[in-house]
Amino acid sequence: MTKSSAVLGGLLALAGTAWAQADLAAGKARAEAVCAACHGANGISIADNIPNLAGQRVAYMEAQLRALKAGTRRAPSMNAMAAQLSPADIANVAAYFGSLTPMNVAAKSPQLPALVKTNVVFPEGYKASFKMYATVNRPDINQVRYLYANDVALKAAREGKPLPDGSVLLLEQHAAKLDADKKPVVGADGFFVADRLVNYALMARGPGWGKDIPEMLRNEDWNYAVYSPEKQLRTAVNQADCLACHKPLDQKSYTFSIEPLIAAARK
Repeated sequence: MTKSSAVLGGLLALAGTAWAQADLAAGKARAEAVCAACHGANGISIADNIPNLAGQRVAYMEAQLRALKAGTRRAPSMNAMAAQLSPADIANVAAYFGSLTPMNVAAKSPQLPALVKTNVVFPEGYKASFKMYATVNRPDINQVRYLYANDVALKAAREGKPLPDGSVLLLEQHAAKLDADKKPVVGADGFFVADRLVNYALMARGPGWGKDIPEMLRNEDWNYAVYSPEKQLRTAVNQADCLACHKPLDQKSYTFSIEPLIAAARK
């Protein structure tokens, strides 16, 4: 046996030992409680843009989870999830998914029931009762966004308190008007000129709304929802994406726009 073969054999033996020492039952429990929200409990994801993990190489999954935890690989939703995993969790989850048999790639897993359900109701007449507190350009997707808050959220923000139950934040997503060069037209105020409404995105909270959401995803009692321009709930939207992205913002009422909200509330 050559020296390189001996080294390779040693590495493979170590990998095999690590897999053997992993707790598959613990990995399965973690996968069913949290990972299933996107990747499916059986390692078959819920959507085409999410990778299947069943039968994936264990060492590869461990390396990716470690990179996501450290932040050296950037993916906001997964960074937030991986940050909560211990080294043992990473080993266990990777070993569990690696132990599964790959299935038909066309198959899809259902969303977790607690993430399909949302308590967020569209606030009819919001323009008369909410305050528009921020406008945001999104040049990466040629959008301009208008953010609104109800009186409950505004009062708490004005007083420097966490946003309480009854708070509702609404975001209008508009496609920007494009010029002949397919670049957003900018108005006199420095913001893109809106062309057409694409979606309404909402976050709201109420008593017990988060009780059935897995703790790793839970944003206290906040729920999220996306409505079409016709104000119809988009049921295919996975609430897990919103919950994971907002999870690290627990000191800011789970809100990306808390600073402009406070500033607007105090004017």
